[in-house]
Amino acid sequence: MTFDIIHFDNRFSKDFYDLNIEWLTTYFYVEPLDEEVLSKPEQYIIEKGGYIFFAKLNEDIVGTVALMPIGNHLLELTKMAVSPKHRGFKIGQKLMKYCIDFAKEKQLTKLVLYSNRKLENAIYIYRKYGFIEVPLEPNSPYRRSDIKMELELT
Repeated sequence: MTFDIIHFDNRFSKDFYDLNIEWLTTYFYVEPLDEEVLSKPEQYIIEKGGYIFFAKLNEDIVGTVALMPIGNHLLELTKMAVSPKHRGFKIGQKLMKYCIDFAKEKQLTKLVLYSNRKLENAIYIYRKYGFIEVPLEPNSPYRRSDIKMELELT
């Protein structure tokens, strides 16, 4: 399966929303922060210096991921989702690799992410790409997160 990874285009904002809402409602629930960020990706991610990428297969968006600013030169890898019928084709892994390479090009020193141990496949992929578990702060931005991971890029 050959697909392209493209940068944010507001024509695909609905895909960003729909892909993420699908996995959130399948495994968890949509938190108020999720709804706000997913409904207004330009305001909460792009305009704040973040990035959103899409996996595009022909004319269809089949996956997405975001790098959201959370501090000085620090981005959170977040909102990664692949359409259910396109899972198993390593789209998530290719989006992950793209984000890591992109962050290195931007000379970032670290990426962080929040997840949940229930998402075993995702945790496996994060570890495969070098993310290590670090202490989860008590005021984690997501109620569902029970693991925080970081990837040193230098």
